Amino acid sequence: MILAGGLGKRLRPLTDANPKPLVEVAGKPILTWQIEWLKKYGVNEMLFCVGYLKEKIIEHVGGGNRHGLKAGYVVEEEPLGTGGALKNTEAFLKGEEKFLVLNGDIITNLNPMRLMEEVDNFVGAIALVPLRSPFGIVDVDDKGFAKRFREKPLIPEYWVNAGIYCFTPRIFGYLPDKGEIEYTTFPRLSEEGKLRALKYDDAFWSPIDTHKDIEETERVLRSYKK
Repeated sequence: MILAGGLGKRLRPLTDANPKPLVEVAGKPILTWQIEWLKKYGVNEMLFCVGYLKEKIIEHVGGGNRHGLKAGYVVEEEPLGTGGALKNTEAFLKGEEKFLVLNGDIITNLNPMRLMEEVDNFVGAIALVPLRSPFGIVDVDDKGFAKRFREKPLIPEYWVNAGIYCFTPRIFGYLPDKGEIEYTTFPRLSEEGKLRALKYDDAFWSPIDTHKDIEETERVLRSYKK
């Protein structure tokens, strides 16, 4: 299930006429990157939670045939937050043994099947990636001399939520009608020991929140093609 209903305010004016998941990065909409990535891992049924400019996403994906998948849609008539949006899909997903959920603004190559393998004894499993410094880092020796400059390195001591999850249907008993899953559901699951966390230390992962994110992601993707 792809959460694709956000407004994408920080990407304006690109999101004035298109929803955030259809913003192009390196020549393709974010949503196309996601569909191609998931299909590589055998995912061929996708449910899109849409809201803002929903008709654009429905037009882009359609029934899914042109992308080689089966597509369905759940519409948010008003913003419900990630937790409310997921709860809105209960009628469609409560019969599944387990299912993937991801934010519609991520480009990555991490293996989501690892989450599927780990979730069975839990309510959910969450993908974590190393924190990347937003700034360049200066290493200083014990005498106060600058020894090395590192441009926005990964900081492996800290891990961030990658916005990619796997849940069992038990998740619906933990979701708010409206609100963010990160602030409502995850704290409760973690307190109860029902949320598995998997670290991905060797994957490419980039959230597309700002114009700068687009530029930096395009630079990395171009380097992969060389």
